[in-house]
Amino acid sequence: MPFGAVFRQFNPQYVYPPYNPSVLVSDFHYELPPELIAQEPLAARAASRLLHLETALGQSRVRIDDRQFREFPDLLRQDDLLVFNNTRVFPARLYGRRAGLKAQAVSPRNPAARDFLHGRVEVLLTRQLRQQPNEWECLVRPGRKIGVGERLFFGEDDELQADVIGRSGFGERRVCFAPAADFFTQIEKIGHVPLPPYIARPDAPSDRERYQTVYASERGSVAAPTAGLHFTPEILARIRERGIDTAEITLHVGLGTFQPVRVERVEDHQLHSETYSISAEAADKIAPMKREKRRVVAVGTTTVRTLEYAAQRGGGEVRPGTGEANLFIYPGYKFQIVGALLTNFHLPQSTLLMLVCALGGKENVLKAYRHAVGQRYRFYSYGDCMLVG
Repeated sequence: MPFGAVFRQFNPQYVYPPYNPSVLVSDFHYELPPELIAQEPLAARAASRLLHLETALGQSRVRIDDRQFREFPDLLRQDDLLVFNNTRVFPARLYGRRAGLKAQAVSPRNPAARDFLHGRVEVLLTRQLRQQPNEWECLVRPGRKIGVGERLFFGEDDELQADVIGRSGFGERRVCFAPAADFFTQIEKIGHVPLPPYIARPDAPSDRERYQTVYASERGSVAAPTAGLHFTPEILARIRERGIDTAEITLHVGLGTFQPVRVERVEDHQLHSETYSISAEAADKIAPMKREKRRVVAVGTTTVRTLEYAAQRGGGEVRPGTGEANLFIYPGYKFQIVGALLTNFHLPQSTLLMLVCALGGKENVLKAYRHAVGQRYRFYSYGDCMLVG
């Protein structure tokens, strides 16, 4: 029995898109020269380029235009609703040491024994499970050397301590931190910005501001909703001046952003759940859009996943509330809420690229990506962006 069928049998609460999942992961490959992966942000947020993929969904006609992000407000319709994800990234990568309580003994003749037993560890906090006690899911390195029962120390003076109390799916560990006077104050002090693995450098102090949207307010993400990194207060003011309405929702980006697709068939991939929240104010703005045949423009794939998941749970309507979103969107999906998308460029064969292809059409999107490569666009988190719709 395929993995997807087995997973459905034992996870009936998981939300699946209502379409035929006969899609191969290899269908979403494209060639990208490594030098096009942006390693640093531009000096000015709004200086990014914008590729406009203009297509009537369900039709073969497509137009590709090379623009600048500063033109984005002028590409919106006056009756659009622009929806942002206001999550805030926190410095979730911690470097510390282990006590060596569960490490195998090393020969005393080996001068490196002490360093091995009490060696350096890296912990990426991915999701808070409980506040009291302070319990988290996380990724750890070196994973094979950190077993349940191990104790971890962080900070020059061991400001934070945590015990490994269990294992979770996807190779994660569950850790419980000892009580601290102000946990997140300590995290802000000793933590590091969790830059994606394709940015081949350590985080810098400037990343604390640049790997964050200017409208971020709700702490909880381990990765930025990168489509929002291009906005500035001036761009937002121009959008308001044009009379275009906006709304904010929250989805805290978790481990799924870093998780590669390791299966052949798309349906066999399991997407992580991520915590979301939709306010009554946002739901009230979104509610009339479908009835009035107006367009919802999502800023980022995280916003798309939140709105479409909420619509499925709400019988076609986005209602206020909180939950765990796990909707996997790929070609064949019928969008209920989102009509256009501002997004950065995504990794080959990634779930984010599959979502973009679902909205713009696989051939159209991959054609646009080939165009972007040819025109030397900058790719991924600190790169340029595209508007689909």
